[in-house]
Amino acid sequence: MQAWILRWILNILAIILTAYLLPGFAVSIWGAIVGSVFLGVVNAIIRPLLIILTLPLNILSLGLFTFVINGFMLYLTSATVKGFDIHGFGWAILTAIVLSLISLLISFFVKER
Repeated sequence: MQAWILRWILNILAIILTAYLLPGFAVSIWGAIVGSVFLGVVNAIIRPLLIILTLPLNILSLGLFTFVINGFMLYLTSATVKGFDIHGFGWAILTAIVLSLISLLISFFVKER
């Protein structure tokens, strides 16, 4: 199996696991699948622009403002994808932190060839 397909499936499972762990984040199976695709597109197009625009804030916060940007990406996904529900911006930031940790573990175990 290709590494990117395995990584995508594991990210869907990470979204489902995060929804199970956090009461402010609810997701259906279909919402996790569509949400992961939409989140990937948003992270590829909008996130780099926001990182550049908020660079001074990110430097002042020693990179912690990136969690706010990631939370905004999740909140934007929640507003767009049905079945991918985040109940407030605070939950979006917490979801971003948990997803970042789980994605770090996925990246550690799934290596590109």
